[in-house]
Amino acid sequence: MPAGMPTMMSAGTFEYVIAPDTTYILADSDVRRIFTDGRPWPTDAQPTYQGFSIGKWIDEHGDGVYDVLEVETRGPFKGPRTYDASGLPLHFDNESTFKERIHLDNSDPNLLHDEITVFDHALTRPWTADKTFRRAAKKYPNWDRISCLEGTTYVTIGKEYYMVTADGFLMPTTKGQLPPDPKYFSQAPK
Repeated sequence: MPAGMPTMMSAGTFEYVIAPDTTYILADSDVRRIFTDGRPWPTDAQPTYQGFSIGKWIDEHGDGVYDVLEVETRGPFKGPRTYDASGLPLHFDNESTFKERIHLDNSDPNLLHDEITVFDHALTRPWTADKTFRRAAKKYPNWDRISCLEGTTYVTIGKEYYMVTADGFLMPTTKGQLPPDPKYFSQAPK
């Protein structure tokens, strides 16, 4: 299943581009936009795996320097999506909400924390994780140009998920899963 939020913030190489009205997080093949211009939540946004993010910069220490980016991410989401690399799915209603606090570590400015709290109907209570990232030491880092979804063996048909086997056949992913309805597939001539 595709990653989207929160998985897209879990691993990989990130580049942060901070502009006056938007903070961009460039991650492998994903671009995430966090709007910090005070806009309201859109009423006509198209569903995406990343959702729609609105944030605000906070001067937490009162020293005149913005040092924390608080972000809320909502849908409309495309689904299904996974929490992490385990493949555990978020709820199929795609009504997740994510709240984040992104900030540098107070004792080590080379560490960036992304404290993510997930609110999702598949959970019995909110789930929080502190993702910690280390700043690249290289003056000219070599950014990855690959994506984990390249060559994926997962196929979605309607609301069902299948895997493609090495010999090219669809394989069920859950016990008792029915095969896809063949009426929408053209039959090969005999």
